[in-house]
Amino acid sequence: SPSLLSSSVLRSQPSFGTMSPNTTDALSFYEDEKNLKKLCDFLRSSEGPAVREAIEMDKRVYYLKGEKLVNFMVEPKKGTKWPKDLPRFKSRQEAIAVCKELCNYQYMHRSIKRGKGDLVISRDRDFDESGIFTWIYEGDKSFSHLMTTLLIMGFLFCVCFPIWPNFLKVFAWYMSVSFLLLIFFLVTFRGLLFLFVWILGYDFWFLPNLFDEQLGFVDSFKPLYSFEKTKEGQLMYRIGIAVAFFSFCWWAITQPSEFDGFVAAQGDFIKDLYAGTLLSDVSQADKENIDKPKMESLEDLLKKLESSDDPEEELISEDERLEKMMENLIDEEEDLTDEE
Repeated sequence: SPSLLSSSVLRSQPSFGTMSPNTTDALSFYEDEKNLKKLCDFLRSSEGPAVREAIEMDKRVYYLKGEKLVNFMVEPKKGTKWPKDLPRFKSRQEAIAVCKELCNYQYMHRSIKRGKGDLVISRDRDFDESGIFTWIYEGDKSFSHLMTTLLIMGFLFCVCFPIWPNFLKVFAWYMSVSFLLLIFFLVTFRGLLFLFVWILGYDFWFLPNLFDEQLGFVDSFKPLYSFEKTKEGQLMYRIGIAVAFFSFCWWAITQPSEFDGFVAAQGDFIKDLYAGTLLSDVSQADKENIDKPKMESLEDLLKKLESSDDPEEELISEDERLEKMMENLIDEEEDLTDEE
């Protein structure tokens, strides 16, 4: 009996009885669920068709129109690297037949748009190019699971910082300081480089997307630079910045002692930062024992016990003193009465 894919194609186009061998091979290839999953991995990757985000059943989902999915499968966008181990689709009927199988295997389901960014599951489960389809299959999660495992291990490793050996603590300190200085000098270098070129009338950025939060880690370093002419109306600003910059250079040249002191102070700051001596009011013993539990010695405990006994003795002596004062007052009153 003919397979589901072949029968769906034959129903949609009766003339497919004379299909070419390549077409038949492509349909039979995607009849295997493992191969269909490979296709889904490709469609859900960054090379796949563009999707939109929405909320469905209080969960963030990704959806696209059936027509765009079919268009991509038949004629991918320019620059798309179609996997070599996946046969290409020769007609829309083939793509629609495979899309129906994607719905049957529940790799995606049909949805209804209830509002902007709000979807609900449709009762109609058939594939239609005019419909909206939400991905159920999330793609290959091996990399995600690996990163989650590394994140948990890294978190536990950082939590155990108090029991790290001393050389690891020193290494972590040096790495943190080096990374901080690298970021500082990179930002300063980018700013000064942009300023020099901007004064000449051009916008030049080294790593222009470095701090773009919407891009991934690798994309943040693309392109390496950007160079374009500045907009009109900035001539007065450029002249003012140029005057201020050259004034600072003139001050640095004519006042070498003050500028040299500034440079020397920065050098001392970096040395103290690496040596960990910025907080001079903290003794070296306190720095070495910062992670050790604070345990009182036996001598300290005995001193506390002795000090706790002293107030009672002072209290007793005060009572005795008051009694003596009262007795003295009574004796004085008796003496006065006797004299009278």
